[in-house]
Amino acid sequence: MSQDRPDLAPLIDHALLDPHQGTDAIARCCDEARHFGFAAVCLASRWVALARDRLPRQGEGRGPSPRLSSVVGFPFGAIPPAVKLAEAEAAAAAGADELDVVPDFGALADGDTNTVLQDLASICDLGLPVKVILEAERLSPASLELLVEISIDAGARFLKTGSGFGPAVTPAGVERLVHLARGRAAVKASGGIADLEQAFALVEAGASRLGTSRGVALMQALRG
Repeated sequence: MSQDRPDLAPLIDHALLDPHQGTDAIARCCDEARHFGFAAVCLASRWVALARDRLPRQGEGRGPSPRLSSVVGFPFGAIPPAVKLAEAEAAAAAGADELDVVPDFGALADGDTNTVLQDLASICDLGLPVKVILEAERLSPASLELLVEISIDAGARFLKTGSGFGPAVTPAGVERLVHLARGRAAVKASGGIADLEQAFALVEAGASRLGTSRGVALMQALRG
């Protein structure tokens, strides 16, 4: 590893969001995250309780442990606000440390900014750090700027570039979000992070978290 490049492990949100994976894969994901010292494990809300049993909470005395993040409204956000809030509440009750939330893009398209704001604010009010999944590469500049302001007003701690279901994240996209955030929220780069050079470029552009299902491969390349 180059002396002027950071260890990526503390920046990686180790994601397993493939709906065709089961218990064994979730357990393996948690164990990998602990082994490599990743920042977090990012899972569907259905798996939070299982992962909580596998991952000790910070300060429980069993050594460093990744945080546990649940996606909410994933991947499209097109569910009623009450249902999305109920999912967030269930994830919090099951032991999630963070929430990666998809906003109501339909309301945004209709110009119903109050619905978008209330949808996010009700989840932020639960008290867990929230990362809003912006699908930044798919929004117009005006819509992206508006959604950034709404997300920060709602209480989001992170602006997340995408869900992985759209275009791959780019350093330019991260730089754009850093500029729009103006220090009020951190940026999580996610979607199509394929190799070390891309990962380092995203960090250099200002990302403080990297959401990827390729965390193990990245660490093997970095440390091998």
